Amino acid sequence: MSKSGSIAAAITPHDDLRARIDALAPWFHNINLGGIWTAPDHFLGDYPNMKFRKFADALPHDLTGRSVLDIGCNAGFYSVEMKRRGAARVLGIDCDERYLEQARLAADALGFSDVEFRNLSVYDVGALGERFDIVIFMGVLYHLRHPLLALDLIRAHVAGDMLIFQSMQRGSSEVMPLAEDYPFEEQAIFDRPDFPRLAFIEREYSRDWTNWWVPNRACSEAMLRSAGFRIEARPEEEVYICRTAPVPYGDWGAGAVYPARGESA
Repeated sequence: MSKSGSIAAAITPHDDLRARIDALAPWFHNINLGGIWTAPDHFLGDYPNMKFRKFADALPHDLTGRSVLDIGCNAGFYSVEMKRRGAARVLGIDCDERYLEQARLAADALGFSDVEFRNLSVYDVGALGERFDIVIFMGVLYHLRHPLLALDLIRAHVAGDMLIFQSMQRGSSEVMPLAEDYPFEEQAIFDRPDFPRLAFIEREYSRDWTNWWVPNRACSEAMLRSAGFRIEARPEEEVYICRTAPVPYGDWGAGAVYPARGESA
C-alpha cells in the first residue's frame, strides 16, 4: 500500500466530522454530534439543550403531520428537536450563511437530512407564501433593529397557530396592570419598573454589537399581545408559548391583512 493510501485509511469518519465542525467554528449551539461537541468550551455549557429542557414538556410531544418554521435557526438545534418529534416539514431560516452551514452539517450528522435550511431574514418571511403550524422565534428579537415589525410580519404572514417565543430580558420581572388609555398629563407610569420598557443599546452589550433592544418582561408580553398573539404559558422565565389571536390594533399600518380589534381570527 502506498504511503498516501495509508494516510487516507487512517482518517476515520470521526476525524472527518471533527474537521468539518472545526472548519465552521465558532459555534453558538453546543450540539453533540456522534460524541463530538460543537462548542465544548461554551460559556453556558450544554446550550441550548439546558434551556430547552426547562420548557420541552410544554410543547406537543407528537408533531406528526405538522409544519414548523424556525426563524433565526442558528445551528439548527430547535429545528432538529422538532423533527425528532415527528414534524412533517421543518424549515429553518437565518441570514448568516455560516450558521446555515452549521445547521446543515448538524442535521445530516444526526440523521435528519430532510430538514430544510434557507438564507432568509425575518423581515422577508412574507416571501415564503405559506403558514406554519408552529413558528419558533427564539433568541432573535433583541438582535433586531425593528423588533415589533418582525412580530407583526410573523403574525401577518407565517404564524398559523403556535408561536414559541424567547427573548433576553432585563429589568423588572413584575408586570403592572395596564389601563386602556392614559391622559397626556400622566408621566409617573414611565418611571415604574413594571411598565413595558424596551431598552435601546447604541453600541454593544456582552461584546455583541447586534444586541440592539432588550425588553423587560412587561414589554415582551405587551409586544406579543400587540402583534396578535395570546400568551398561553410561560414555562421558562424568558420563554412564551403563544397562540394566534385577533390583532388588537389592526389599523397600525396601511393594508392590514389580519383581524382588527373585536373581529374573530
